[in-house]
Amino acid sequence: MTTEAGTTVPTPRADHRPAPWVRTRLRATPLAALLMAALAFVTVFLAAAFPRLSDRSTDSALREFTRRIGVNATSLEAVAQAAPTEAAADLRATRDRLVGEIGPNLRLSQDGQVHGIRVKQDRGMWNKGYARLSEDSPPVLGLLYLNGLTEHAALTAGSWPAAGAGPVQIAVSAESAATIGIKLGDVVDGGNLGTGPITATVVGLYRVDDPQDPLWENLGCPVRACLDGTPSKLHWRTTGFVAGDALPQLLSWGGGGQDFWRLPVDTGALRADQLDRTRDTVASYLAGRGAGTLARVTNRADLHVVSQLPDVLQRARARQQAVAPLSAIGPVGVAGVATVVLCLAAALSADRRTGEIRLLRARGGSRGGVLLRLLGEGAVTVLPAAALATALALVLLPTPRWGNAVLAALAATLLALLAFPARAALLRSRPRAAGGRRRLVGELAVLAVTAAAVAEVRRRGVAASGADLDPLLVLAPLLLALSGGLVLARVQPLLVGRFAALAGRGRGLIGFLGLARAARDNSGRRRPSVLPLLALLIAVSTTGFGATVLDTVDHARTRAARLATGGDAAVTVPIYATLPEAFTKAAGELPGVDAATGLWVEPTALFIGGDGDTTKAVLVVAEPTAYAEIARSLGAGAFDPAKLAGTPGGPDTPVPALFSRDLAKRLATGPARVRTPNGGQLRTTVAGTIARTPALPDPGQPFVVVPAGPAAERLPELKRTNKWIATGDIDPGQLRGLVAEHGLTAATGMAKLIGDVAQAAGKSSDGLPPGYAVHSSREAAAALADDPLQRAAGSMFWYAGLAGGGFALLAVLLTLLRAAPDRTALLARLRTMGLRPRQGLALIVAETLPQTLAAAVGGGLVALAAVALIGSAFDLSALVGAKVAETLEPVVTPVLLPTAGLALVVCLGVLLETAISGRRQIATELRAGEQA
Repeated sequence: MTTEAGTTVPTPRADHRPAPWVRTRLRATPLAALLMAALAFVTVFLAAAFPRLSDRSTDSALREFTRRIGVNATSLEAVAQAAPTEAAADLRATRDRLVGEIGPNLRLSQDGQVHGIRVKQDRGMWNKGYARLSEDSPPVLGLLYLNGLTEHAALTAGSWPAAGAGPVQIAVSAESAATIGIKLGDVVDGGNLGTGPITATVVGLYRVDDPQDPLWENLGCPVRACLDGTPSKLHWRTTGFVAGDALPQLLSWGGGGQDFWRLPVDTGALRADQLDRTRDTVASYLAGRGAGTLARVTNRADLHVVSQLPDVLQRARARQQAVAPLSAIGPVGVAGVATVVLCLAAALSADRRTGEIRLLRARGGSRGGVLLRLLGEGAVTVLPAAALATALALVLLPTPRWGNAVLAALAATLLALLAFPARAALLRSRPRAAGGRRRLVGELAVLAVTAAAVAEVRRRGVAASGADLDPLLVLAPLLLALSGGLVLARVQPLLVGRFAALAGRGRGLIGFLGLARAARDNSGRRRPSVLPLLALLIAVSTTGFGATVLDTVDHARTRAARLATGGDAAVTVPIYATLPEAFTKAAGELPGVDAATGLWVEPTALFIGGDGDTTKAVLVVAEPTAYAEIARSLGAGAFDPAKLAGTPGGPDTPVPALFSRDLAKRLATGPARVRTPNGGQLRTTVAGTIARTPALPDPGQPFVVVPAGPAAERLPELKRTNKWIATGDIDPGQLRGLVAEHGLTAATGMAKLIGDVAQAAGKSSDGLPPGYAVHSSREAAAALADDPLQRAAGSMFWYAGLAGGGFALLAVLLTLLRAAPDRTALLARLRTMGLRPRQGLALIVAETLPQTLAAAVGGGLVALAAVALIGSAFDLSALVGAKVAETLEPVVTPVLLPTAGLALVVCLGVLLETAISGRRQIATELRAGEQA
């Protein structure tokens, strides 16, 4: 085609189509598209992973908590009156109906599932030759029918019981028979009833396959003979089993019986998000519509279900609710940092493509059309990466629920997809001055919302037990970090500008240029970007807050363990025993002991006030100086030992005493006395009142502390020691060895018998007899910390800290990339004027590090402020493992360490990026035009 002027214009081909916009743009900038996809992948993966991690940890903690409690506490036990005419088949049929009704609503476990008939009353075995602990305390036999006994026990002699005429046939454990003296073939004399003598024939001896099998819980003494009764009147007790077709004879032995069906709940199937529904389901079977349904389907009107499971689930629920706010703060902080990074990446892309977008608008492109094309670019890069990240999080972190993870991933995907188009929509065809007034109004609004949130959290105080997660409590630290970042963004340019002015007075140029550029943005205005500062500050403050929580929990746990122990180590013996003086002297000389003393603790003393009324109280007889040092070290009832300095005197001379506060009001009525169980009395004078004392772990007990010397002069019976406590770095193994060395483990008589039985049952305490114990605060703290719920909360803090630190580093790197063109041009011009390469790198560092250091310092201060302002609203008891009164208080050390670590990582990242890309960018700028 030729025009009138003679110019030839190509004729468009009929099949020609414009190149697709998205494909053209992605081919033009493949690295930028790849980096955006990688950023979207990481962000969406973390968004989906944190809810999954939280769900997995809470489920795991719930299952471990219920597993440790045991089968008996996590079972439903149905009971009904036993009928003489029923058979074993009737019990099995009832069991099947119960399982069929309960199973669809509540998953049951086969382990520990059992049913049978137990007698209402055990009977004494009056046979001569059977072991007796006292003349009038014969061994006791309880009979039981247990379905499936032969599957869990093996005969060692005789045969399994069967039905027949005469005495009921029974089988007892071989261990019980050896302890009591039962022989195979014995006819056990159970005494007389109105209808005649009651007897049973021992036809078999058995041995259980696994004594720790939950099947044997709450079934009497089927494994070995047990000690039963009061301490002053103990007797042996064992359980015998009968055949399923001998139920009438079984009922005659115990004056009737009770059918029972124990149905353990499968704790491995419990879910934290279904605790309320599970508790309601169990409660329905205990007293509700479910209970009526069970009675109807089993045709047993008297059937009822008992269980401790509702209380167990309620405790688990309270633990989760107490830990939830502390566990959620870290992920919320990561979400805030990730949002800032995505907005920063969008700003970087908008800066890079501002000219292109304005050109499109100038050539007639509509704003909607341009934004749709930008949205299409983002969809191609973001959506596949987001879908892959979500799928990977769901696969790598399996858990039954996926809703929260998918919603979080969807929110992160939308943010990654819309951040750049939204930023591009704010661009105008012509540059326009920034709206400083709008920024000020927005910042004031954020500050007002933060102040209101903090005030409301402080007004509420600690959340009530059983309350749901308080979003305001979780968002308050993030709002404080956001407000701190906005304030710091206003202050930083002024401070850095002042430092730049000071640096300008010197001879060096690098410091002045770097600080001057740090105080300005790329256009030269005193308004550097707020986003990088916010990302760094949120990451630092969130990590610092979490580190403070974990540090406070560790200290509170240690203090709780020391208070429960009475020091760092303690040795106790029963009230009838005495610690020898040689032991207390040798124990006080162990390595690591700072202070130690022996005590006499009388738990059954009586406090007699001036009005004559008596109150049960614990009498503590202690050496004042050492005891005061231990009390001061523990922070438990510190006192001046001089106040307990008594004077010699006779029985009527009063001794100075420290009283618990609950006894203080009784002291106003007149002189008080303390009476021992043997009838001795001590007249006392008031030396002071204290809230608690090291000798008593339970602060709720009334107590009286008197000096050992004067008290023993008046009552010689108090010149004994039954407890030793000490503070210091004491090895519990050495202390136990010292206990054995002094013969305290060699119990005799009844104590030895009780100890042997406890050891056989796996309930002994380090080989010590019952009542003897060696305690260590180190071991007590480890036991408190052995909780998966606490470990999960701590892990969530550190995961969030690492993720927040990574995003903060990325924010700094993006800031470097955003300023790279202007900085490179400046460095290239300076190189032409004689700037050396090392000076150029130093200039980049001087420009970047002020913001990093300011964010680190500001984040640490914000973390301390957040702890001071809202720390009292958190209940740390669930994380500690014991009820504590400690609250979060500002502490520099736990904030300083993660803050310095994060600042160091960011600084190293800046140096590495500068060393790798700085030289190349400068060289590229200097060679511009060589190939033209």
